Amino acid sequence: MGIYQHIKQEAYLANMQLPKLNLVLFTFGNVSAADRDRGVFAIKPSGVPYDKLTVEDMVIVDFDGITVEGKLRPSSDTQTHAVLYKHWEDISGIVHTHSTYATAWAQAQSDIPIFGTTHADHLTTDIPCAAPMGDEMISGNYEYETGFQILNHFKDLGLDYREVEMILVGNHAPFTWGKTAEKAVYNSAVLESVAQMALLTRQINPQAPKLKDALIKKHFERKHGPDSYYGQ
Repeated sequence: MGIYQHIKQEAYLANMQLPKLNLVLFTFGNVSAADRDRGVFAIKPSGVPYDKLTVEDMVIVDFDGITVEGKLRPSSDTQTHAVLYKHWEDISGIVHTHSTYATAWAQAQSDIPIFGTTHADHLTTDIPCAAPMGDEMISGNYEYETGFQILNHFKDLGLDYREVEMILVGNHAPFTWGKTAEKAVYNSAVLESVAQMALLTRQINPQAPKLKDALIKKHFERKHGPDSYYGQ
């Protein structure tokens, strides 16, 4: 077994969850899994249909976006993953999809408001949407700059990537992350579900208020932190 087999396997299994969870159409998505000690990550190859994907197809890339091992071309979003891994040391899994509802909010250039307790079970804030990329960044190394678009938005808002594990990239689509590829996929599924709920909430009541602070605190803290007790 090769030294990268564990992250190839992790990345493969996580990628295969995307179609099962209806988070991707055709090849519109990717998951990576990092080995922090070796400074590399495994990522889905570009353009390979999920029903044709194998563990050995996973491409190994370093945190500068340079391919270390693999016969296929890595995902077109590889540079974005590399930037996030290089700057955010506490994540080891990243997901990018074009899931319908989350992408719709991204295209609307809108944060997803914290309307209900399902949202508060995972976050205490709105799900942020980064502003569309500037022309100079677009004309440069686009996927590389997308990583900085995400980093800069978190910095501007004063958000902690360890507490808010998801973002919408304006006019583009969502990215999520976590301590493992499995957790990043979980976050992607949660984001899509919350995005759908928020859209329906707005349609039912365009003036729907955000969740009150006491409920946000209660629902988040019962699932997170030293006094957490909730599980279904």
